[in-house]
Amino acid sequence: MFKRFLQLIMGSIAKSPHPVPALTPRVPIPKNGVDYRGKIVLAPMVRSGELPSRLLALKYGADLVWGPETIDRALIGCTRRINPRNSMVEFTRLPSNGGRQNTPNAKESVIYRIDPHRESGKLIFQIGTASPNLAVQAAKIIAADVAGIDVNAGCPKPFSTSGGMGAALLQTPDLLVSILTALVQQIGNPYQIGISVKIRLLADPERTRDLVTRLCATGITGLTVHCRTTPMRPRERAIRAQLPMIASICRAAGVAILMNGDVESRDHGLALMSEYGVDGAMIATSAEANSSCFRSGAQGGLLPWRDIVYAYMDFCLQCENKWGNTKYLLNMLIPGKERAFNAAKQSKSYQEGCRVLGFEDLIARAKEVDAIIGRTPLDAYADAEEQGESCKRRC
Repeated sequence: MFKRFLQLIMGSIAKSPHPVPALTPRVPIPKNGVDYRGKIVLAPMVRSGELPSRLLALKYGADLVWGPETIDRALIGCTRRINPRNSMVEFTRLPSNGGRQNTPNAKESVIYRIDPHRESGKLIFQIGTASPNLAVQAAKIIAADVAGIDVNAGCPKPFSTSGGMGAALLQTPDLLVSILTALVQQIGNPYQIGISVKIRLLADPERTRDLVTRLCATGITGLTVHCRTTPMRPRERAIRAQLPMIASICRAAGVAILMNGDVESRDHGLALMSEYGVDGAMIATSAEANSSCFRSGAQGGLLPWRDIVYAYMDFCLQCENKWGNTKYLLNMLIPGKERAFNAAKQSKSYQEGCRVLGFEDLIARAKEVDAIIGRTPLDAYADAEEQGESCKRRC
């Protein structure tokens, strides 16, 4: 009887003048992973993607956050520890010292820091790699603490490309496919998290088509396309003509597609998603200047810079963030025309920074953090962290 009922139903559907549309396939999202669809997210940015910046983006409405690109070899050999003062997860290691033996007093460096509560289910770790084996080794160290692993195949800076990483992988598609396949099989499946990739456009749309088709067949759950070619600089306007084609390939394969490049706000991202048929949008530069860009217009849109900077300083103190990194971001968040810009730029510690910004209620905590990280208000030395960090690379 039930069989006859099904036959009648299927027959009526077949005869209907309005046939039921075919279901869009979707690569299954692992139980510990996250679906990129419908999301406005923070882009992976060196310096601008450290933990305080990610928490700031989440506070103002980012659906997901990408951490800064971390090279596979930097993570391999790290020790995972819980900071007893703030419960943050930290991955640390002694400096490599160019292969020379460390001194007895050598301090471990924090390579990566995670807030296991506020970032739970929302953090994507981006890896810089040119080796399936090293990628898997590094990913095993952090896979249990993140919602996904993303391969950087788009950074155009020599630091990445000279080692065969970043945008160089666009020219070695066999290697890129082998990296993604290894991560899907040896990390994504056992740890039940998603594996994704971030690429740039190729100048020839047919080459882009062929590459995206191959990448979508590896088992990845998501693909982000930065709408610039490798030679293009951030000041050059993003080009989006290839997006509909890329979106159709991803949709047919069941892979979520995010777009990146000149996305200015949540509302702008949603409009672009609708216009080009992509699943989500990634914000970079606008988030560096004012993280409340993740708020919709209905929520009030952008907040005043002082509100943003206060929240950022609070997060930096909670995380015990390196002062050099904190000061770098203050220079991004404080408008250059403001008097506070130069004052913050010249400050040498959290205490000084809080004082010149008028954040009196944060000074007591600032003093504690300065002691923890080895800063003093009278520190006359050049900020080695600020000068020594690798140049900013927006990938």
